[in-house]
Parts: sequence; C-alpha cells; structure tokens
Amino acid sequence: MGQKAHPYGFRLGITKPWKSRWFTTKNYAEFLVEDQFIRKTVKEKLYHAGISKIEIDRKVNQVTVTIYTAKPGMVVGKQGKGIEDLKEMLNKKLGKKIDMNVQEIRNIDLEAQLVGEAVALQLEKRVAFRRAMKQAMSKTMKSGAKGIKIMCAGRLGGVEIARTEWMKEGRTPLQTLRSDIDYGTAEANTVFGKIGIKVWICKGEVFTKNSKTGPNPRAAKNNEKGDKQNVNA
Repeated sequence: MGQKAHPYGFRLGITKPWKSRWFTTKNYAEFLVEDQFIRKTVKEKLYHAGISKIEIDRKVNQVTVTIYTAKPGMVVGKQGKGIEDLKEMLNKKLGKKIDMNVQEIRNIDLEAQLVGEAVALQLEKRVAFRRAMKQAMSKTMKSGAKGIKIMCAGRLGGVEIARTEWMKEGRTPLQTLRSDIDYGTAEANTVFGKIGIKVWICKGEVFTKNSKTGPNPRAAKNNEKGDKQNVNA
C-alpha cells in the first residue's frame, strides 16, 4: 500500500501516446538500449536548451527523433551545425540513418519537466527551496493550469537529516484517468548533496471522440434510463 503509479505509464493507450513507436519480435532489447542511449545523449548534450521530451519512431533502418524544446535555436545551432553534429555522432554510434525534428514548446510553465529543472537550477544557486517552489507554482497557475504539486526531497536547507517537503495548489487527481497529468523529475546537485524534485501538473481533462458520457457519466446514464422508461411507457 502507499505505492504510487507513474502518471504517464498509468495512462498509456488511454489518454497518453507512447514516446517510442516501433514493433519488433527479435531485437526488442537492442532497440530499447538504443532508445535509452539516444535520450541520454541528447539530454546531456542539450540540457540547457530546455528539452521536455524526446519521441522516437523507427522504420526498417531509419530512426526519426523528435525533440521538444523551449529553445530550438540552441538545438539547431548556427546554420544547423549543432543538430548536424549530433546526428553524425549518433549515426557513428548506432550505425543507422537518423533524422531529427525539432518542435518548439510555446508555454514552458505548463511542462512539468521544465518546471522541475527550473526549480533544480534555483536550488543550485542557493535559493530557499520554499521560495523556489512557490514561484514555480504561481507561474504555472497563471499560465492556465488546473493544479500543480511539487515535491522536494533531500538535505533541504543544508540540515543533517534528509526530509521530504510538499506543496500543492489547485487539483491534481492522479487516479482519474481522464485527467491530463504531466509529470517530470529533476535533480539539483547542491553542496550538501543531491535534492530530488518531482512535479505533477494538471492541465484539465481529456475526452475521447467516441465518448458519449461527457464530463458527468452518471448523469448521462440516468438520462438514458429515463428515456428508455418513457419509451416503454
């Protein structure tokens, strides 16, 4: 009891798509290691570009990597040199043709990964953790989020015993599958050790095109029962 499911994995195939899209029966382990290597390499090389997520598509010997970033100029580089160098390096390591697409993130305050990294950066600059968390929360709520929850864990404020601190504003229903929850993690390397940051952002609710029930399923079912009774009468 008390264990938390990953908000993204919990909603896979329901309201969230897969971040890696490919199918294989023989090379699953190989492709999985390649995906991890691509994500780790791109994140390390372009950490300051504000990368929120990386999506990977595969076709035979071609790999398409889509990078969602807050600063596309930093990813592309001067005259596209930055992204070309990254492609060449990955081509040599993996021995496959790699294409890269760059997508700009318009509102960085609604991306949980970027909010977490911003809090981590402030903690590394010795800003008080409560102040950093409150600033991040107020920016996110002003940007139109329905709710946000932030957790910091470690030697907060340089104390000897590590602890966990939470802050939340609005609503973040983690067990409601139709709620659009964005989740991100980051680490702050401080003088006293690492501080882990987790961020949950609720952006509203997602309904499928075929959904007849709408926002209140019970009310819709009661209406259907009433209609059937009227027809029978």
